[in-house]
Amino acid sequence: MSDQAPTTPEFITLDEAGSMTSGTRVTFIPGLPALYAEALKNICFVKGIPLIRAIHPMMGADKETGEDRQARLYELTSQTSIPTMFHDEERPRNVWLEQLGLAERIGAPGTPQLIPRDFSERADVMGLCEIVLGEDGLVWNMRIFGDSPLARKYGYSDDASELAPAKVAEVLALIDERLAKQEEIGSRYLVGEAVTAADIYWATMSMCLSPPEPDIMPVTKQNKGMLKFFAMNGQMSPIAESLTERIKDHQRYILATYCETPAVLGGDPL
Repeated sequence: MSDQAPTTPEFITLDEAGSMTSGTRVTFIPGLPALYAEALKNICFVKGIPLIRAIHPMMGADKETGEDRQARLYELTSQTSIPTMFHDEERPRNVWLEQLGLAERIGAPGTPQLIPRDFSERADVMGLCEIVLGEDGLVWNMRIFGDSPLARKYGYSDDASELAPAKVAEVLALIDERLAKQEEIGSRYLVGEAVTAADIYWATMSMCLSPPEPDIMPVTKQNKGMLKFFAMNGQMSPIAESLTERIKDHQRYILATYCETPAVLGGDPL
């Protein structure tokens, strides 16, 4: 947890980020905790990696020029999802698995090992991350609860949307069962006896069902509606029945103990 992070971070342009030859640059939307970007920020925070924040272009066309606002991003990275991670002169990383691997490699000495050296534990960690972050996982299904341009990017259909809440509840039940078993051996973590990527990713991504209090996730003009939407997700059936206090306690413990809290977002605080 940091008490020294600035409340109004500086953001450079995407072109500046792409032209730099040193440092770690990650794209963000000021004031908005886009889940994958917020998770990567927390991963880098745990690993002691100083970040240079770049502005991620929004979807859609520019109202004045009619040009695709993400065209330059596509030129640089061959995709448009948030976040893009640049490091020194290496190729950009856009997939969470590659971003995690890079963060583990460039992290500061003495910081937690987020990808366990033990292969059995590593298999557990990566499997848990996959059902949270991967295709047809928790966040994927959350994004197709309703029809929208973002939902259609994730393959929205009426049938998929109808099945999505039950899939999310199934992930919640698995996480809760894992935490209960870990409690029996005196561990507060999802795998083993120390924090791993599974804890950081899960605690961050679970915001989409249970947004934390403002002392952890401040409210901004940009994220106010998002946080209300996230809270509504957690009230859906059968999600509400699976969202246990054990899960909420784990989220708060991990975020407050290991991550940048209160989250530094930029934008317009409320």
